Amino acid sequence: MAIDYTEKGLETNLEEWLVQAGYRSRRIEGSASEDFKKHALDVEMLFEFLESTQPKEMERLRKVYKEQTKEKILERLSKELNSRGMIDCIRHGIKDYGVTLKLAFNQPVSYMNQTLLEMYTKNIFTISRQVYYSSQNNNSIDMLVSLNGLPIAVLELKNPLTNQTVDDAKRQYMNDRDPKELLFQFKKRAIVFFAVDPDEVYMTTRLEKEKTFFLPFNKGNNGGKGNPPVSDDYKTAYLWKEILQKNSLIDILFRFVFVKQEDILDSTGEIIDKKETVIFPRYHQLDVVRKIESDVKQFGVGTNYLVQHSAGSGKTNSISWLAHRLAKIHDNEDNAIFNSVIVITDRRVLDKQLQDAVYQLEHKAGMVAKIDKDSSQLAQELVNNTRIIITTLQKFPFIMEKVGEFERGKYAIIIDEAHSSQGGKSATAMTNILSDKTLEEALEADRTAEENLEDIDEKIVETIAKSGKQDNISFFAFTATPKAKTLEKFGRMGEDGKPHAFHVYSMRQAIEEGFILDVLKNYTTYKTYYKVAKMIEDDPEVSSKKASREIAKYVSLHPHNIAQKTEIMIEHFRRVTRHKIGGRAKAMVVTGSRLHAVKYKQAFDKYISDKGYDDMKAVVAFSGMVEDKGVSYTEPLMNGFGEKELPDKFHTDEYKVLLVAEKYQTGFDEPLLHTMYVDKKLDGIKAVQTLSRLNRTCKGKNDTFVLDFVNEAEDIKEAFQPYYEVTGLEEVTNPNLLYDLQRELDASQVYTEEEILEVCKLEFSGKKKTPKTQEKLNAILDKAVERYKHELPKERQEDFKSTAGKFIRTYSFILQIGPFVDVDLHKLYVYLNYLLKKLPKQGAESVYLADEVALEYYRNTMVFEGSISLVVKGGADLKPVSHGGGGGKEEAKDKLSSIINRLNERFGTDFTDTDRLSYEQIKEDIINNDDLAQKAKNNTKENFKFSYEKAFLDIVIGRMGQNEKFFMKILEDSDFKATVMEYMFDEIYKGLSNKGA
Repeated sequence: MAIDYTEKGLETNLEEWLVQAGYRSRRIEGSASEDFKKHALDVEMLFEFLESTQPKEMERLRKVYKEQTKEKILERLSKELNSRGMIDCIRHGIKDYGVTLKLAFNQPVSYMNQTLLEMYTKNIFTISRQVYYSSQNNNSIDMLVSLNGLPIAVLELKNPLTNQTVDDAKRQYMNDRDPKELLFQFKKRAIVFFAVDPDEVYMTTRLEKEKTFFLPFNKGNNGGKGNPPVSDDYKTAYLWKEILQKNSLIDILFRFVFVKQEDILDSTGEIIDKKETVIFPRYHQLDVVRKIESDVKQFGVGTNYLVQHSAGSGKTNSISWLAHRLAKIHDNEDNAIFNSVIVITDRRVLDKQLQDAVYQLEHKAGMVAKIDKDSSQLAQELVNNTRIIITTLQKFPFIMEKVGEFERGKYAIIIDEAHSSQGGKSATAMTNILSDKTLEEALEADRTAEENLEDIDEKIVETIAKSGKQDNISFFAFTATPKAKTLEKFGRMGEDGKPHAFHVYSMRQAIEEGFILDVLKNYTTYKTYYKVAKMIEDDPEVSSKKASREIAKYVSLHPHNIAQKTEIMIEHFRRVTRHKIGGRAKAMVVTGSRLHAVKYKQAFDKYISDKGYDDMKAVVAFSGMVEDKGVSYTEPLMNGFGEKELPDKFHTDEYKVLLVAEKYQTGFDEPLLHTMYVDKKLDGIKAVQTLSRLNRTCKGKNDTFVLDFVNEAEDIKEAFQPYYEVTGLEEVTNPNLLYDLQRELDASQVYTEEEILEVCKLEFSGKKKTPKTQEKLNAILDKAVERYKHELPKERQEDFKSTAGKFIRTYSFILQIGPFVDVDLHKLYVYLNYLLKKLPKQGAESVYLADEVALEYYRNTMVFEGSISLVVKGGADLKPVSHGGGGGKEEAKDKLSSIINRLNERFGTDFTDTDRLSYEQIKEDIINNDDLAQKAKNNTKENFKFSYEKAFLDIVIGRMGQNEKFFMKILEDSDFKATVMEYMFDEIYKGLSNKGA
C-alpha cells in the first residue's frame, strides 16, 4: 500500500494520537452539521455534557421551558457567547432563569476533592475532520477541536510533500475564511486558529482577512526559529502530543487565555476607542511557566530562577501568568507554597495588565495589590499575606520600622529586568526584611562557626545569613541581557560547575520569528575629524588623559559641532525617517551628557525655526537641573510640560524627535521609534539596551536605522554578540579574591583591628542609634582619616580608596550568591562602608582648557554603512567579577602642544590652509577695525551684533578675490554664513572690547 503523503495522512496521524489520549473522533454530519452551520456549536455533544454533569439543573429548566428547552438554552447560550465571549463563558458558565449551567469543569488543584475530579473527567473532548461551517458556501475546515460541543481550536493542515506549507495555510485563513462567519467571529466561538505543517506551527486569535497577524507557535531550533528535528516523527508533533492534550488544553483555557484591552489614542493623545486582543500563550511562554511551576513543586521554596527572554518575547504576559500560578500553587499536603508573590517592576503597563489578567483568571478583585503610596502600604500587604503585590525595589529599605517583628512567611519574588533590580542596599534590605532565618539557624548553617563566638560575632553571622540565599524566598528574575552578576546570583548551577539560565528565548529567535526588528541591519557610522590649535604662548605640562578628555569635551560641546550634527540629523529625518511607518515614524537622539541634551534641544529648536519646518518638534529628557553660563535648565521648562507627560506626548503626531541623556535609554517602549542618532560612547550591555529601544514592531514598521557619530561598527558587534543566543559565564567568581583585597588594604596601615571592632560594636549593639552613637563613630573613624591624610603617600591614597570600593562591591555580591561566612571580612566590610564616606574627596587635579585651545578644522565623514552581522555560534560567555588593581597610579603628564598634536593626528583630515586662512582673515580684518572696536566698548554684546553683521558682509565682499569659493559660499549659503558669523562672534567681541586695554 502506498504511503499517504498528503495532508490527509497528517490529519489521520493527528486524529489517532488525540483519540488515544482520550478524545472522541466526532463526525459532524447530517442534522449535527445543520445545527453547526446555524449555531457554530456541536449541539449534540453540548447537551450530552449538560445532561451528564448537571441533571438537576437541566430538569429545572425543562419545567420552565417544556418542549422548547433545547432551543431556549441554545438561544441563551448564543446570546451570552456573543456578548461575553467564549473564554468567559467556559470559565464561569451561564445563568438561565435562575439556573447556573457550567460549560466545562477545570482540573481541580488537589486530587483530594473526588467530586470535582469526577466532574472534570466528564468533560467531552472531540476532534472533528472536514467540518462544514457555512450556510453560504460549501467551505470546510480541516480539523476542529471542541470541548463539550464548544469550538476551541481550528486547524488548517498542509504538507510540503504536496508542495504546500504552513504559509499556504495562513493564506487560506486570510483569503478563504470570512471573519463574518459565526465560527470565526472574534471572541464569540473558536478561540485560536492554528496553521500547521510537519515543520512549523503558527497561530492567530483574530481573523481579519489580509490584516490577519500570525504568531509563530514553534519551540525554537538551537537558538533560532523553527523546530528541532525529531527522530521518527513530525517536528510539530508537540502540538497534539503536548499542547492539545486534555489536561494541557483545560489548563490553557482556565489559567492562561485572557482578553487584553488597550486604549486607542488620536494624534492629540485623547482616547477615541478601545481595542481588544485575545491573548493565547506562545509556546515559550507556556513552557517557561509550566517548567517553573513543576520545578517549584519538586524543590519547594529557596531556589532561584533566571529567565533570559529577549525583547519581543511577551515578558509582561509571562510575568502575569507566572505571578498568578505561583500565588495558587500548593504542595502535596494542599498547603499554599508561598504566602505572597511580590512583583518588582518600574513599568506602569505591567501594573494594569497584571491586575486585569488575574481578575479575568480569578473573577474576583483583591488578589493583586499595587503599591502606589508609601512603604507603609507595602508593609501592610506583607503582613496581610496579600496573594500578589506589585511594587518597586526602592520601597523596601523603608519598611523595617513599619512591619515590626511580623511573622515571616514564604515569598516568591519576580524581578522584571533583573539587571536593574538585583544589587545594592535596596535588594539587601528586601532580603533581610523577608528572611525568616533565626540566629540559631544562621549559626547551624555555618558549620565552621566556633562555639565561643562573641555576641557581636553571632549577630554578624545572622546578618550574613540573611543577606544571602534564603530558604523562605525564591527569586524569579526576567531579563533579556543578563550581566555576569545576574547569572551568578540567579542562574542554576549546571554539571559544568557554571550557572545557567533556567529558560531561554533568545534575541536571535525573536528576530528570526519577527517579534523584534534587527536594529543592526541598517547601521551607519560617521567619524568626526577635527583639528585644534593652542591659543596661549605657554606650553604647560598637564595630565595627558584628562587633557585629551577635556579637549574632546570642548569639541563635542562646540556650537559648530552641535550645529553640524543637528543639520545632518534633521535633514536625514526629513529625507528618510518621516516617511516610514505611514508617516508616523519617530527618532531618538542619544547624547553624551545632560549639558549635551540641553545644547541639542536649543540647536534643534533653532534649526527647525530658521528653516520654517512646521511639521516636526523635538522634546528633551534629562534628570534634575543643568547649569550653563549662569542659566538653569530643566526638562519640564524646556518642553513646556511635566516629566510624567512625556511618553504620552511623544506618542502623538506632534513630536517627532526625543533627545535623551540617560533617561529612556532602557525600558522605554515606543513602537513608532524607527531611527536612532547616537552621539555618545556605548559599550557592552548599555549598547544593547540603548539600541534595543528601536526593535519593537508595529503595523507598517519594516525596518530601523541607526546613525552613529561616535561608535565603531566592530565595537557594537562585540557588545551585541553575547546576548544574541544563550548567555553564559566563563567561570564563577572566586570568593578568595576578597582575601587579596583585604591583604592590600591591611598593608596600607590606615586602620587598626581595634578600630574595626569598635565600629562593629556600635553597629551591632542592638541599641537605637542616637546622636551620641554618631559622635563615637566619627571619633573612631577620624583616627584612620588622619593616617590616610598625613601618613599615606599621596600616590597611594586613591589606590586605597579604589581597593576599598572594590572590596565593598565584591563582598556584597558574594554574600548574595552562596553560603560564605567569614566574620572578619564582614567586620571589615561594615567598617569600610563608614570610612569611605569620611575620606577626603580630593579627586585629581582638574584640567580646564576651553580658553587655551581653539577648533581650527572640523568635518563629519561617513565611514561605515550596511548591516552588522552577528555570528551564530550557540552562545557566548561573559567574564565574571574580577579583582582589578587599584586606581591611584600617577597620571602621565605631557606638554599641551604634544597632546594637541597627537589628537590632531588621530582626528585630523585633509583641510586646506586656504580655508583656514580665509576664516582667520575675516576675523583679523574685523578685530583691526577701529570703528568697530569703539562700538564694542560702548555697547552691550546684543547691541553690538548689528554693527558686527554689516562689517562682516563688507569684509567678505572685499576679500572675494583671494578665495572666491569660500567667500561665495558665505554669500550664497545663509546657513553657512550664520554658522561662521556665530562661530567667531564671541572671540571678536572679546578681542575688540579688550583692544588697547
